[in-house]
Amino acid sequence: MSNPPDYKRLTEHLGEPRFVPLPGYTRRPEADMLARAESFYAEMNCRRTTRHFATDPVPRRLIELAMLTAGTAPSGAHRQPWRFVAVDDQAIKVKLRAAAEEEELKTYAERLTDEWREALHPLGTDHIKEHMTDAPWLVVLFAEKFGVRPDGSHRKNYYVDESVGIAAGLFITAIHHMGLVTLPHTPNPMGFLRETLGRGTNEKPVIVFPVGYPAANARVPDIARFSGAQFIQWNVASPA
Repeated sequence: MSNPPDYKRLTEHLGEPRFVPLPGYTRRPEADMLARAESFYAEMNCRRTTRHFATDPVPRRLIELAMLTAGTAPSGAHRQPWRFVAVDDQAIKVKLRAAAEEEELKTYAERLTDEWREALHPLGTDHIKEHMTDAPWLVVLFAEKFGVRPDGSHRKNYYVDESVGIAAGLFITAIHHMGLVTLPHTPNPMGFLRETLGRGTNEKPVIVFPVGYPAANARVPDIARFSGAQFIQWNVASPA
């Protein structure tokens, strides 16, 4: 057997990594896999983002399960740099909405470029954010930029944006799968979220997810998704 690469010697003092058998995996027949894949795609292809929420209450356990599902995401060096804050206190939601609308008004009135304004126009958005107080839950996703050890020193996290993005996708998927709707809301700037919710300065707010049932009169923009041919490539691209 050849000698291990030199870089392996740099971690000799850490001991051997521990592994366990892959849990819970059953190889399925291809026909079963295809049926499951087609069914899941059909379900997810019905997912739409709406800004119109019913005020009906949603059980806390459903929100917890969505966050737990998000927590199954893979992450760089298994640092799991996502932090979720679930808010159903109406007074806090009112405070967050007021702060968001203050910033969003500045964005729509002063910060948007013509190109950005044109891109947003088909979505019909503005600075009024009823969804932040209508939805029974606001779930705020934070990215932990670095960890803090007990002695106050910093521990580096790796691939934070990628890891948190995957967790956000799983959260959205879980919400749709259980029969609720959500909206990935990204007010800019977002510092008020960290301050109001008492999070550490090592965390960066990323997305606000209002979660609930759609309102009886809920609407969505008249837009279409790309077809597969517009975003999928197999092997090497064909010459133009």
